Amino acid sequence: MDWVKIWNDICNYFKTNVWNIVWFFAILVIGIIAIKILLAVVRKILKHTKMEKIAQQFICTILKFVLWLLLILLLLSQLGIEVTGILTAFSAVILAVGMALQNAISNVANGIIIISSRMFKKGDYIITSGVEGKISDINFMFTTLITNDNKKITMPNSDLLNNSVTNLGAFPKRRVDFMFSAAYESDVETVKKIITDVMASNGKVYLDPAPFCRLKVLNASSIDFAANCWCDNEDYWDVYYYVTENVYNEFKRKNISVPYNQLEIRERKDKVTMPVVGKSLPKRVEKERSEKEEISLESLTKIFTHKKKDNKKKKETKKVEVKTEEKTTKTQEKPKKKNKK
Repeated sequence: MDWVKIWNDICNYFKTNVWNIVWFFAILVIGIIAIKILLAVVRKILKHTKMEKIAQQFICTILKFVLWLLLILLLLSQLGIEVTGILTAFSAVILAVGMALQNAISNVANGIIIISSRMFKKGDYIITSGVEGKISDINFMFTTLITNDNKKITMPNSDLLNNSVTNLGAFPKRRVDFMFSAAYESDVETVKKIITDVMASNGKVYLDPAPFCRLKVLNASSIDFAANCWCDNEDYWDVYYYVTENVYNEFKRKNISVPYNQLEIRERKDKVTMPVVGKSLPKRVEKERSEKEEISLESLTKIFTHKKKDNKKKKETKKVEVKTEEKTTKTQEKPKKKNKK
């Protein structure tokens, strides 16, 4: 390699493109400062909005990528490099990556929809496709749930968006529903008062709306009472177990029985007499059935072969008869000729 020639070429390039190099560094410095200022302004604007932090981070990263890409393209064009070829190659690479990461891109798109539409947020308790738990993290690819027994479940965002989601933490209040059974001999008003008093005795239960209890179902073995009360989301299970346990204890104190399934069995003492209609069974008489020959391919082939053989035999017998007739005629003609002589 001729290092002297290379050095001379570099020196000639800097001498002939001094202003291009100056503009290159000027655009680089101004571009970096402008990108930082723009990103800082956008972050401050987004902080004052009600947008989720994940959505804010996503917008900032996309904006940062676009700004840096524009700056690189400006610098390359300033150096005299054709940008069109680079753009075509870059678009081809993006297309290939997009085809390879199709499922990941769909998860990202669904994550943007989930975060922007505020279907649920971190800390909500959701139920979806046989899975339930508290949301511990939401990103643009996956949503992480923590179940009641402390299991971590990671679900793709596409599964959440394509299935129905029940958000139990969407509102600060939540209704607690109960169903209590009592014996038929119990007083309805007494049972209702016991249940409502137990619900009202807990300070976590709202008094407005007031606790509710009414007789709902008359079952075969019991009468069932539907009851409900309102509480905060975080107090749901505390209220549920408190009311269930204390209603059972109050039923025992007030001598209200909770019946088991009852089955009534009666013993029949009279003799069963069944009327007899008709005589005993008659003797079996066989039905006369005509036998039908089943026609198959084998039978048809046999029939055709027999017919061919019969036809051949008939032809042969005819030929023999003709020959015998000719012989007889010849023998008869010979003596007649002799008599003429």
